[in-house]
Amino acid sequence: MPRLSPRPAHTVIDPNRRGPLATPAEVAEYLGVPVKTLYQWKYRGIGPNVHKVGRHLRYRWAEVDAWLNAQAAYDLAV
Repeated sequence: MPRLSPRPAHTVIDPNRRGPLATPAEVAEYLGVPVKTLYQWKYRGIGPNVHKVGRHLRYRWAEVDAWLNAQAAYDLAV
């Protein structure tokens, strides 16, 4: 049986050093979720806005940050 290594902690991506577009792998690392989750969110229409550039998926960092801020707006206190 193959030994599963623990998932590495996500790396903080410096907003000042990132380009305007991000790959699914970069966004997944930033959000701390698997890339597969991003594809599921895209299919369900609930994740950050995604764009096709040729045959590749790309995210605009500004839209990822806006989506993330909107998620934090939910009040969980009852």
